[in-house]
Amino acid sequence: MRVGLVLAGDIDARSGGFYYDRRLRDRLRDRGHEVTVLSLPWRSYPRQLADTLRARRIAAQLDGVDADVLVEDGLAHPSLVAANRRVETPTAALLHMLASRARSGLARRVVRRVEGRFLSGVDAAVYNSAATRAGAEALGAPSRAVVAPPAGDRFDPDIAPAAIRERAGDGPLDLTFLGNVVERKGLDTLVDALGALDAGSEATVDWRLTVVGDTGVDPGHVERVREAAAAAGVAGRIRFTGRLDDDAVAARLRETHALAVPSRYEPFGMAHLEAMGFGCVPLASTAGGAGEFVTDGASGVLVPPGDSAAVADRIRRLDDRERLAEMGVSARRAYEAWPTWTETLDGAVDFLEEVSRAR
Repeated sequence: MRVGLVLAGDIDARSGGFYYDRRLRDRLRDRGHEVTVLSLPWRSYPRQLADTLRARRIAAQLDGVDADVLVEDGLAHPSLVAANRRVETPTAALLHMLASRARSGLARRVVRRVEGRFLSGVDAAVYNSAATRAGAEALGAPSRAVVAPPAGDRFDPDIAPAAIRERAGDGPLDLTFLGNVVERKGLDTLVDALGALDAGSEATVDWRLTVVGDTGVDPGHVERVREAAAAAGVAGRIRFTGRLDDDAVAARLRETHALAVPSRYEPFGMAHLEAMGFGCVPLASTAGGAGEFVTDGASGVLVPPGDSAAVADRIRRLDDRERLAEMGVSARRAYEAWPTWTETLDGAVDFLEEVSRAR
């Protein structure tokens, strides 16, 4: 099978979506298939959408791949929405998230409309979660689809239940936020919650927070978070590391008690699953796919998006070290039961083989 993998930007860029793309590319090649990567320029949404005026040229690029199936990363959809209607090769959307869910107001309505036209124009779809699939099908995506969720075994640490329990009893409650510091990821909600913990009349929690991630994507949001932390008197207990390499991320996850990323929307939450491999307790949002692998109150905690009071309540409960230890062990067990990258991507490859035969 000849596969054209179409995306916007550099496949070697560091993000969860591009990491998935690379793993899929490599698994396809391991299975004996030929993969050609077509990278369209990464630009602002309006500039990508202007490619509808160049649909003939984009379609010629797609045809030039000479593929049996075109696998199109959903983030490239504004460039492809018109061009796809000019190509005869079967197309499969590879959807890591709904772009419209990351926007609000008029922008969300515009992107939702364009996204719906893209999804209604492809022949099939591969999704990272059942939540993403449900949202896409509400926009008119094809019923011919498969859910191939990310795995968490990028690090695959060797850690025993006894070590998880021992770590739970040590020192202040160690929290980690991992991800680009943008509004969608909910660091502001987390900081508000931590400030409320210190201001509350109940016994305070001795906590520390390490923020791991790029602070240059939305500097305005980062500044607002820092100001909120200073106003709440908690800035001295929050450490920003910037982006770290994989070894440093793994070292942080081996030390921390909980990964707290209460996103406003998280289509899957691969960082949570990877952290669970270290016996870290995930604190995630109910908005998106985390509930597909986190059992609230057992292997982790789920909170409504934007609800700092709920986040504060759950962090206070995690300071019960016996509870923290048992949840950490349960998180590790849930990680062990989850499919590996090879297992989940084999399902995607099998599906794409079927789609290619429709040519």
